[in-house]
Amino acid sequence: MKFSIQRDRLIESVQDVMKAISPRTTIPILTGIKITATSEGVTLTGSDSDVSIESFIPNEEDGNQLVEIFTPGGIVLQAKFFSEIVKKLPMDTIEIEVINQLQTVIRSGKSEFNLNGLDPEEYPHLPQVSEENVIKIPTDILKNLTRQTVFAVSTSETRPILTGVNWKVDSGNLTCIATDSHRLAMRSAAIEYTNDADYNIVIPGKSLNELNKILDDTSEPVEIVITENQILFKAKHLLFFSRLLEGNYPDTSRLIPTESKTDLVINTKEFLQAIDRASLLAREGRNPNVVKLTTLNSGIIEISSNTPEVGNVIEQVQSESIDGEDLKISFSAKYMMDALKALEGFEIRISFTGAMRPFIIHPINDESILQLILPVRTY
Repeated sequence: MKFSIQRDRLIESVQDVMKAISPRTTIPILTGIKITATSEGVTLTGSDSDVSIESFIPNEEDGNQLVEIFTPGGIVLQAKFFSEIVKKLPMDTIEIEVINQLQTVIRSGKSEFNLNGLDPEEYPHLPQVSEENVIKIPTDILKNLTRQTVFAVSTSETRPILTGVNWKVDSGNLTCIATDSHRLAMRSAAIEYTNDADYNIVIPGKSLNELNKILDDTSEPVEIVITENQILFKAKHLLFFSRLLEGNYPDTSRLIPTESKTDLVINTKEFLQAIDRASLLAREGRNPNVVKLTTLNSGIIEISSNTPEVGNVIEQVQSESIDGEDLKISFSAKYMMDALKALEGFEIRISFTGAMRPFIIHPINDESILQLILPVRTY
């Protein structure tokens, strides 16, 4: 194998596939990046067997030559060393050549590295996904769907299914739900797809976080193919495979209250800043990070928290409106701040059904996104 390639494009592709490579893998060859050169261009692959990422660099794009192939072939190189070397090479083009079967020479300007490679035939094959049923979502909407839900997945492995985001596809609509059993985030969006199949799958939160880092902020559509135990995301020159989590996601629809006793409309930014300040002294007792919200007269709400040995904070915020019963409720400041950061609106409505019942938050006039938080008992 021998080819020369534009350094910047190679660095970009290496950084993308590195997101799938785990140093803790039990399969030694998966600590490497697989490089394949064909007459069309160069393909890089990284995998940790849960997530696999393939990045393709074509010979030319928009009239610019990116790659020149002299001899097609393949090699697997240690990812850690290869990525560091590529970043620090002096010139704009890099030449990579495999000699004596697996010995690989990397040249740029007056710099030359020799790396020992591994046999590409031993690298696990990526899953074969038949592409009959394709779902299309604009990239920016997919990134928002993920950003507004994935933070609420569970970080504990006691219930592995809750470490993923539940995707439900039916009648042209995609609903994403994440919960760690103390809070829940839900967002839905219309999608295009080529058949009428319904899906109910759970994608690991870790996979979606990595996907979001790689995708560009464009409105170009991402194509998604779902199989029994894999999901494939196809963007321009990029394939991202993730395994799906096994098991049934709990039915969360029962958690979401349908009526409310107190409704509060408030400016998102002001409310977020007040909660942020109150959380500075929210270190009380067994429940760290708890703040208390109390409704007062004439649309004012009071946010307070206290740490007995340090001090306390009380802050008043003017709401747009408060309807219904008076309320005192305590909740996690972190959960509230995470939820507020995910909502894109100048004003939000919070609907409470009592001091010990879950409450829901959504932007005014937007039912497609919802955040739910369980209150905290304080004694």
